[in-house]
Amino acid sequence: MRCDRIWRNARLATLAPDRPGPGEVMDGVVACADGRIVYAGPAANAPALDAAETVDCAGRWITPGLIDCHTHLVYGGDRAREFELRLAGASYEEIARAGGGIVSTMTATRAASAEALVAAALPRLDALMAEGATTVEVKSGYGLRLDAEQRQLRAARNLGRRREVTIKTTFLGAHALPPEFAGDADGYIDRVCREMIPAIAAEGLADAVDAFCEGIGFSPAQTRRVFEAARAHGLPVKLHAEQLSNLHGAALAAEFGALSADHLEYLDEAGAAAMARAGTVATLLPGAFYFVRETRLPPIETLRRLGAPIALATDCNPGTSPLTSLLLTMNLAATLFRMTVDECIAGVTREAARALGLQDECGTLEAGKRCDLAIWDIERPAELVYRMGFNPLHARVRGGR
Repeated sequence: MRCDRIWRNARLATLAPDRPGPGEVMDGVVACADGRIVYAGPAANAPALDAAETVDCAGRWITPGLIDCHTHLVYGGDRAREFELRLAGASYEEIARAGGGIVSTMTATRAASAEALVAAALPRLDALMAEGATTVEVKSGYGLRLDAEQRQLRAARNLGRRREVTIKTTFLGAHALPPEFAGDADGYIDRVCREMIPAIAAEGLADAVDAFCEGIGFSPAQTRRVFEAARAHGLPVKLHAEQLSNLHGAALAAEFGALSADHLEYLDEAGAAAMARAGTVATLLPGAFYFVRETRLPPIETLRRLGAPIALATDCNPGTSPLTSLLLTMNLAATLFRMTVDECIAGVTREAARALGLQDECGTLEAGKRCDLAIWDIERPAELVYRMGFNPLHARVRGGR
C-alpha cells in the first residue's frame, strides 16, 4: 500500500470504540495517504506499506489530535479587572450593574475590527494548538447585533486560514440580552430568529446554533424558538443548559436532536435519560466550575449509568473560564468531577468529535478518518491527565502534515 507518511515504533491510544479503554496498541503503526489514515493498529497486522517518509516515534504515544468542542475564543477586551473586583468581594450582579459582565465584553467586541478580533484570538488558539489541539469550536455571542455577530464568526473562520487547525463555528446570538433590548427578551429573540439566523445561514458562517437557557439567559420557550429557526435553516443545535438551575433545557435539546448540551451541573435524571436516548453529548466544562467556585457537581454517575456520551472542553471565555489548556481541563475533570483517565482522554478526542458532529471525520485513530495526531513524550496515557502546567507534546499532525 502506497502512503504519504508512516509513523512506526509507536504506542497508540486509538480511542476506537471497538477496543477496550483508550484502545491501546503497544507496537503500533499509523499510515496516511492524502490526509487520511489508511491504517492504524498493531505493526504485526499492518499490510505492506510503502511511503515517501517514515517517522520513527521511538516508543512515543500517539493519540488522536485533541478537540476543544466548546470555546468563546473570539472576543474583544478582557475582564481581569472584574476578576480583581470579585476577589475583593464584589458580586457578579454588582459588577454587571456597573457595566461589567457580558455587556462589557459586548461593548469591546462591537468596537473591534475583524482583524483586531483575529489578532487577539490567535495567541489563545496557539496555546491550544501547542498542546495538541487540531480541531477547535468557536462561538459568537459577544456581538449581540447582526453585524457584530457576523464579524465574530468571520474572524473565527479566518483563524482556520491563519493556522493549520480545523475551526467549527457556532452562532450564539441568544447568549445574553443586549442593553438596547432591556426588558424585551421576546423582542430580541424575534431579532435572532427572523434576522440573524437567516442572514448567517445564507452566508454560511455557522456550523451550528447555540443558546443560553438559564434564568439570567433565555427561557425554554424562547430557546425553542431559536431551535425552530435553526432547524428551518438546516443548522444543528447545541445548548448551554442547567449550569445555574434546572430549567429542563437538556431535555429540550434532546428533543431537537442537539449535538450537545453543555455545563449540566443541575441536570436531573430525566434530562440525562433524554440526552442518552437522543445521543446528545454531555459536554462538561470544569474550567468554569472551578473559576466561578461552583459547588454543585454535574451528575457523572447518572450520565455513566445511562450511557450518555461525555465530552470535555475549556469553555475559553473572558468572564468565567479564561482557560486555554485541554491538558489542564482533563486534570480538573479528574480531580473535581472524579472522571477516569479513560473518560478524560475520550472526552477531548472521540466524544468531543461527536459533540461537533465530526465523529466520522476525527477523534479516533481509524482508517478513513482525517490524519490528525498528537505525539507525546509520555510513558502512559495517564500522564496527560495527571500533570498540571506541564506539556509533554512532541509533535502535532493535522491532515497528515
